[in-house]
Amino acid sequence: MTSEPAIESVMPGFSIPGGEVLILCRGFGPEDAGGLICEIGGTEARIVGVSSARVLALVPEDAQWGDVEVVLRSADSTASARIVVGRKLAGDLHQVANPAVDPKDGSIVLTRSGSRGQELPVTLFRLDPDGFLSEMPAVVMNPTGVAFDPHGRLVVSNRADGEVVQINNDSEIVPLAGDLGVATGVAFDETGDMFVGDRSGTVYRIGTLRSAETWAVMEPSVSAYHLAFGPDGALFVSAPGLCSHDVIYRIDREGSVEIFYKGLGRPQGLAFDVDGNLYVAACLKGRHGIVKIAFDGSSAEVFVAGMGLVGLCFTSAGTLIAATGDAVYGIEVGKEGLLPGD
Repeated sequence: MTSEPAIESVMPGFSIPGGEVLILCRGFGPEDAGGLICEIGGTEARIVGVSSARVLALVPEDAQWGDVEVVLRSADSTASARIVVGRKLAGDLHQVANPAVDPKDGSIVLTRSGSRGQELPVTLFRLDPDGFLSEMPAVVMNPTGVAFDPHGRLVVSNRADGEVVQINNDSEIVPLAGDLGVATGVAFDETGDMFVGDRSGTVYRIGTLRSAETWAVMEPSVSAYHLAFGPDGALFVSAPGLCSHDVIYRIDREGSVEIFYKGLGRPQGLAFDVDGNLYVAACLKGRHGIVKIAFDGSSAEVFVAGMGLVGLCFTSAGTLIAATGDAVYGIEVGKEGLLPGD
C-alpha cells in the first residue's frame, strides 16, 4: 500500500536565497521523480537532484522571506513543509569577514573591502536597526576584520597596510598598531587585549599600551584568519585552505594551539551563540552554508544553507546576520529575533 505523499523533513531548516536544501519525502512513486515541481516561498525552485525519496533544490533568489512553505507537486500528489528564509538587508558590498554589531545601538557595521590595494571612495557602512544603510565618512583601504572593543569602540583591520585602526564617530581614524603582516581577523578578550590574525600564519596580541607581540603561530591561510573568543576564554581561529578537511583551532590563554574540529571546507567567519555552540561559514560534506558545531566539538551540522558565505554575527535579540561576499541577510533563528527595519 502506497503511503500518503508527505515531506518528512527539509534540511537545513534555515536558508538564504541561493542555498541548497535537501527535502526528504515519501509517497511519491519512481514515476513521479522526473515530473516533480518544487516551490519555495511562493516561487518555483530549481531542482538539482531528485529521486522518489529525496529532492535537492535551490532556494530561489526572489523567494519570500521568513517562515515560508516548501511544496512538492507531481501530476497527482502534493506535499508541503516549512523552512525559514533569510531576508536580504543590504547589497553592493564586499565583505571578507564577519560583520559586527554595535553594542551601543544595535546597528551593524559592514564593509566594501575591494581587492588588495584598491582605493574606494566608501569602504565602511552602518546598517541601523530601522533598516537604513548609511555611508561612514571614514575611509579605510581594504577594511577586513571589524570588531568592537569592551568599551564599544570600533576597530578595523587593513590587510593592505597590515594595521589596525580605531574609528571615532564614524569619521576619525586613529592608528592603533602596525607591522601586522596581512592583518585580517580581530577579536578582544575579557581584559581588553586585542588579537589580530595575519594570514601568513601569526596571531598577534596587542595590549593596552598598543605593543604587538607574536602570541601563536599556525599554518598560513589562502584568504584570511578569522577570530572569535569562546565562552571558556579561549580564542578560536579559522584559516581557510584549499582542502575539504580544514580545521578550527583553539588557542588557550597561554597561547597553546590545538585542533578543535577538523573536516570543514574553506572555513571563514565564526561566532558563538549564548549556549556556547560555534557557528562557522564553511562547507561540510559538500554542503555550503553556516555550520553549527557543538560546544565540545563532538558534532557538526549545516545550520543555514547558503552559497558564498564569508561571515556572520548574532544580534542581542538572537537574529543571525549572515554575510556573503556582496550582501548581508537577516535570519530569525530564535523566537525573539527581530530584523533591522521590523
